[in-house]
Amino acid sequence: MFVELSNILSRGTGATEQQQGKLVLLIDSNTDGSFLVHHHLSASLKANRKVCFLGFAQSFSHYSSVAQKMGVSLAAAKEQGQLVFLEGLKSSLELLSAEDTAAEKSHPLQFLSFPSADMKSLYDYVQSSLLQVVGSEWKEPVLIIDDLSILLSLGLSTGHILDFIHYCRASICLRLKGDMVALVHSDDQQDEENELLVKWLHHQSSLIIQAEGLSTGYCKDIHGQVKITWREPPQTAFGSDVTELYQYKLLDKNVSFFARGTSAAVL
Repeated sequence: MFVELSNILSRGTGATEQQQGKLVLLIDSNTDGSFLVHHHLSASLKANRKVCFLGFAQSFSHYSSVAQKMGVSLAAAKEQGQLVFLEGLKSSLELLSAEDTAAEKSHPLQFLSFPSADMKSLYDYVQSSLLQVVGSEWKEPVLIIDDLSILLSLGLSTGHILDFIHYCRASICLRLKGDMVALVHSDDQQDEENELLVKWLHHQSSLIIQAEGLSTGYCKDIHGQVKITWREPPQTAFGSDVTELYQYKLLDKNVSFFARGTSAAVL
């Protein structure tokens, strides 16, 4: 995990930080926000939490390589039963090339072969993976999705994705007091389906971390900015949401965060 980012997020005290069962929304706009996914994955594993990871963006070897740099072994976590990893790229290819219709219907991604199908098979996969946390050595479960925008590009409707998120929240956040973390892109304002997805998730989330590219273009010392918003639960009366803005620079094994205008390049 990235220590500086953990320290920033830990300062979000109040009802949001104490709230159990949070939906954490990660958004990237005109930049690659995957470092936020890697942070939450490694932080959850180091915290001894049970993790179900739906990886649609990259292969397991990619996530494993990045995690290794952050001091976490995904292979060991899988072997110990702490991590349940669905490799979306590999699984989708296996499903589409399968000849057994019965196997297709029981596959977590069976909706890829049956356009009219909903995402119940994937929900069942997630639920069965995380229900194992009850009575086990692992702490509160975490579902991490990288990323939801890919599901739209695979032909799923916004409605089906929102239904999936709704039922996962009811099961993981409300019943098991765990958390959900999901990445979504917000590059094309003309993509109405994706923007509807972003707006709905924004409204439902307790913590929103948005990585944005610099409006001035590429800079070797500043790779982008991160806007962090802590939202108070609707049933509380702690006041308005709190938003902080930081710039960041990606390093080989870390990410450096700093207030705007305080980069070493401009001081």
